[in-house]
Amino acid sequence: MAVASRAAEYRPLPPAPTPGLSADNWLLHDALHNRLILYLPGYHAPAHAYYQWVRLQAGQPLPLSFAAQPGLSVFIDNRLVFRASKAGAYTIDLGRSLPRQATAAHLLAVWQPDGFPAIGSFTAAPALESTPKGAMAVTSAPVRTTNLARPQQATLQSQSLLLGLLVVGLLYGIVRSAYPAGLARVLQIADFMGTSADAPSFLVRPAFTLLNLVLTLLFALSLSLLLTALHTDFSSLPLVNQLLKVPESATLARVGLYAGLIVAFMLGKFLIVEALSYIFDLRPLATIHYREFLRTTLLLGLLIPVVLLLLLSLNAYWPYVVKIANGFVLVLLTVTVLRVARTLHQHTSLLNLHLFAYLCATEILPLAVLLKLIVFTYPD
Repeated sequence: MAVASRAAEYRPLPPAPTPGLSADNWLLHDALHNRLILYLPGYHAPAHAYYQWVRLQAGQPLPLSFAAQPGLSVFIDNRLVFRASKAGAYTIDLGRSLPRQATAAHLLAVWQPDGFPAIGSFTAAPALESTPKGAMAVTSAPVRTTNLARPQQATLQSQSLLLGLLVVGLLYGIVRSAYPAGLARVLQIADFMGTSADAPSFLVRPAFTLLNLVLTLLFALSLSLLLTALHTDFSSLPLVNQLLKVPESATLARVGLYAGLIVAFMLGKFLIVEALSYIFDLRPLATIHYREFLRTTLLLGLLIPVVLLLLLSLNAYWPYVVKIANGFVLVLLTVTVLRVARTLHQHTSLLNLHLFAYLCATEILPLAVLLKLIVFTYPD
């Protein structure tokens, strides 16, 4: 009887992995018990990493199509095979990432460090005759990972950005309490639009005051946080990348580097304006030029924390917010140049060849460089 009793026990085996992907077989990592559990939409909260067992054979293609945001990574058996550099639709061949071996089950992992992967877009696409534009092949030298729970550590980046945003908000509040009158002059929209009678006197006030220096530091910090959230780097410029190489995982180091570069540019712009105004014989316009540049930049910079908050809040649910945030940086740089050109035109006509050449040297050329560095970083 004991033998019969033991023979009657039945324990179902897990289903065998399928060659393609299944929309309802995604797994989550249970850190408490160090195991993978079935992901149930509506029951489990969205996660940064999802897993699924797939059956692959070396040399046999298995094209995988999906939509990705910047930073999305795909792993096979804890080995990195793909990382998205920009948002778009991609197709990769999982079969090329395997060494020569027999058909076996492999663990597919999808990790979005600062958001949630769109797992509904992952499909086992049919073989393609050619790689479409935007598709990326599997990297030939994959980076190995040693911990299954490593994708969950990516929340540190978003937490660092949120902490930085909180610090910026607190510092703006302190400045508002310490310098109410000075900050009120910066926030005068009528003065900015040129309808205030006090506008000419505003432009001839000293540029290097304690309030302006503090606002410049806050502007640099908030813009560096936004650029870090947008995954903007210098990878498209090899020379700059060699001189200023900071890994994407070092969030605080990247924020510090960007903030230092922004402050250096803001202060260096004064030297450029002074030098070129002397060369083009436009010394009377140097003070007005730099003051307008500083006023416009600092005023529009007050909107950066709002844009960063929207980006961090909606990125996981509305990917289009990334383009909006990137567009805001474009508007910030362009409006500053247009405001400077308008103010200089009120004192000396832009039809003056010296003024036009001076404007191109001090604003148009730096604008083109900045757009390439922090807006159009990744080629289409």
